[in-house]
Amino acid sequence: MMRLRSLFMVLAAALILLVTGGPVSIAQNPVPPGRIPQAQPQGRSLFNMFWQIPERPAVQQRQPRERVAPAQRRAPTRVVVRDDPVIPKVDVNHHVLVIGDTLAGQIAEGLEDSLQDRADVAVVNKAKADSGLVRTDFYDWPKATGELLAGDAKVMVGVVVLGPNDRQVIREGEITHEPLSERWLQLYKARIEAVAAAFSAKRVPLIWVGAPPMQNARLSADLTTLNDLFRKGAEAAGGEFVDLWGAYVDAENRYAAMGPDVNGQVARLRLGDGVHFTKAGARKAAHFVDVVIRRILEKTPTQNVIALPVPPEAEGTPAPTQPIDVERLIDRMVSGVPTDLPLVPVAPLRPLAGPILPLTGAVPAGGDAALIASIQEARGRGDVAAGLERVFGQGIAPEPRPGRADDFRWPRPN
Repeated sequence: MMRLRSLFMVLAAALILLVTGGPVSIAQNPVPPGRIPQAQPQGRSLFNMFWQIPERPAVQQRQPRERVAPAQRRAPTRVVVRDDPVIPKVDVNHHVLVIGDTLAGQIAEGLEDSLQDRADVAVVNKAKADSGLVRTDFYDWPKATGELLAGDAKVMVGVVVLGPNDRQVIREGEITHEPLSERWLQLYKARIEAVAAAFSAKRVPLIWVGAPPMQNARLSADLTTLNDLFRKGAEAAGGEFVDLWGAYVDAENRYAAMGPDVNGQVARLRLGDGVHFTKAGARKAAHFVDVVIRRILEKTPTQNVIALPVPPEAEGTPAPTQPIDVERLIDRMVSGVPTDLPLVPVAPLRPLAGPILPLTGAVPAGGDAALIASIQEARGRGDVAAGLERVFGQGIAPEPRPGRADDFRWPRPN
């Protein structure tokens, strides 16, 4: 009995080995560190023999690819094409001197923008923040104006903007005068005249710019009084007054922070403090000053220009000027000898219309022929003239012709 049981166990073990194909040990081929374990080839088993199960192909390990640094692409060179007009470099012959408070400095920046097309004009900004005509101990504008004009011979026009910082007491010795009192106005007017007199002494045109309205209603009311003093002082010295008030108020003459700029677009013109300009507001204020400056530039005589002499001629077109005449005139001008050479005569203005001559009536005196021929002569002779006379002279319509638009006969002739 024991032998049968042992024999049965041996047969069962042999059957299991035939079915499974033998034990597979994973530890037979240890996998090195860093390597991916590969599947072991399957052995032939009993199931493979009867059902012909195909073997799995071995998986090939992928070789790691070397990483190549990407090539750096060079950024293409940008070519910027500007359509700004090329202004030739010329010598700056004219300086626009701007003096005053911070508003004057902002207007000076606006003038630099508006005068970009004039390469011969430069804006000299000499504004002083928190300055005015009251505190001469802080900054004495009557004295500083004379020094600035004496130190710059190219100043061709001066621009003054003052007022918002002058609502303070004026000290006269030990006495103080309240703002806008009678004595205060007299002293303030004298200081305006002193600044204007400095420009008049140097024969420099003066443009005094009035203060714009302020958000503070009381400050705006006081500035209207000061603007009136500025106007009278500038005009008394031969200068011009530029009034900015209407450009910064609304339809009801009240302070307005918004309004049209120089391009007609609605923009913010004043800062939040209700006193200073924005960039658009300063450019708008400079526009009104720029108009006066250009008018003064047009009146300024061009340098290094002399009139060319012309030899005396009885009648007709003057002969071309000879070089010897120009040299002789220059020598006389340099030596101080009076020049007796006649200058080029000014051509008369061309009339808008010539002489009016009647088309009918008598022939003008000195005429060679009539202005218009008779009707018979104008129409000519022959059959054509006879047809014209019949139509236009007698009013008889011409006979219709076949195929013409005035042929209304019916039926139509073939």
